Amino acid sequence: MPVAFACTLVLLATGFVAMGVVVAGGRTPTAVDSAVTTFAGRFDDDVLTAFVLPTEPPVWLTALALLTVGALWRRRWDVAATALGAPALATALASWVAKPLFDRWYDDHLAYPSGHTTALVATLAVLVLASPPARRRGPAGAAAAVGAVAGIGLVGLGHHYATDVVGGGALAVAVTLAVARLVQVARTATRARPAPTPRRPAREP
Repeated sequence: MPVAFACTLVLLATGFVAMGVVVAGGRTPTAVDSAVTTFAGRFDDDVLTAFVLPTEPPVWLTALALLTVGALWRRRWDVAATALGAPALATALASWVAKPLFDRWYDDHLAYPSGHTTALVATLAVLVLASPPARRRGPAGAAAAVGAVAGIGLVGLGHHYATDVVGGGALAVAVTLAVARLVQVARTATRARPAPTPRRPAREP
């Protein structure tokens, strides 16, 4: 495993867990949450509603479907497998494992990490990984901007605290990187496996 990749994965996972520990069992905003909420409150509700549009399942599921079909068409089996596996796994971990574990509440619902953010950022991460390595800076910047704007919308509309959004993003990127790496390892192992030697037919007596 490359050192840079391992360090990135460890930092994301550590940050996600550390933030979760800080807000665990809480029902009130942190100082950072309050500051971001104040900033997000400057936008009109119509603008905030537009901001959160990418977090709606029909939007990111459509993007994933198009990406998967395109990857299969180009025979990019690794991209297709990552697109199918990473967002699903990240969302499941957020909803069924992390939220009950950290028990952080916003009004009447478990909030850490934000499931909407997790799904969106995992989708964006797959889109970035699907782009050529030499040209990823542009897609990565665009993905970061979309994620940040969506996060402001979620906070401004009163769905989540800022820490919920950041935690969801960290979990999504970490899971997507891990899934992509596992897919790459499996693909390399499959290619390295020697082809079976054809058996010669037995001679008739």
